[in-house]
Amino acid sequence: MAKKLMIIDTDCGIDDAQAIMMALAAPNVHILAVTCVFGNAAVDNVCQNVLTVLSVCERQGIPVFRGSAVPLVTVYDHIQDHFGSDGLGDVIKDKDPKWEEKIQKEHAVNAMVRLVSENQNQVSLVALGPLTNLALAVRLDPHFPQKLKDLYIMGGNMEGKGNVRLCGEFNFVMDPESAYVVLEEFLCQTFIATWEFSCRNALTWEFFEELMNQDAPAARFMKMITSKCWAYSKEAMKNKRDIYFGPGFVSYDSYAMAACIDGSVVTESVECPVRVELQGSMARGMMVLDRTDELKKSHSVSVFSKCDVARFGQLLMESLRQPGIK
Repeated sequence: MAKKLMIIDTDCGIDDAQAIMMALAAPNVHILAVTCVFGNAAVDNVCQNVLTVLSVCERQGIPVFRGSAVPLVTVYDHIQDHFGSDGLGDVIKDKDPKWEEKIQKEHAVNAMVRLVSENQNQVSLVALGPLTNLALAVRLDPHFPQKLKDLYIMGGNMEGKGNVRLCGEFNFVMDPESAYVVLEEFLCQTFIATWEFSCRNALTWEFFEELMNQDAPAARFMKMITSKCWAYSKEAMKNKRDIYFGPGFVSYDSYAMAACIDGSVVTESVECPVRVELQGSMARGMMVLDRTDELKKSHSVSVFSKCDVARFGQLLMESLRQPGIK
């Protein structure tokens, strides 16, 4: 069977690293490129983080491209502390001084447009950060979305609950205009793993301990970068995510990646048009689901609501058992 062609667009924080490892471990996936965008960290940190993940998994041959450093319209409001200032928990001491030499010279958006044009209707684009690179891609090539096989997004919300704003999820709040452009103009088959979906399908903290304590380089790396990060602390979550959803371990970006790798992971979805709110002090960046056809839009997306948590956990386990025997 031919492998699924994939481009990963990422703002590589800790959960992005987990999702990238999941793709690297999937035998049915061929990663054409990793494109970088600001978000969990500045874009230069994101590039370094991606290179580090690929090195840990011994997959340095995958090309990495630097993309957008700021949002499409607004000022970059960097929320510093979620995964540390560098995006990977501020625990990596020996940074590669020659990392820039390993980044491709071509801009991420140009590379994205080129690779999709060369492989029309074959590429799955998995977007794990703010959607700035995708919005720019459709401006460079208005036919870019229809050349994709499909699009998987981790971002937005479906219940009006937020994690960085009262009603807003991080990736969409970081660049609401780009999220708006993508969900209005990408008419390809689109799947969305929202913040609430991820949280409602959490794994246990006991599973987290088992996951991190596997004897493999990837597992040891993940254990290190989560070791001092409050976002991976059971105690720290009690007054944050747990208030909405109860206790549990959540690897946000991994849900969108798992769905792309194995569609059977998602067991229930809502099919409807969506729109991103651009106004308001509390609702800016919120994704609105239109289940009563108020917007009169012709294009619907699949918003995930339930998943096979056991299968998802299996994919996470496999992601940290690398690099394995080739």
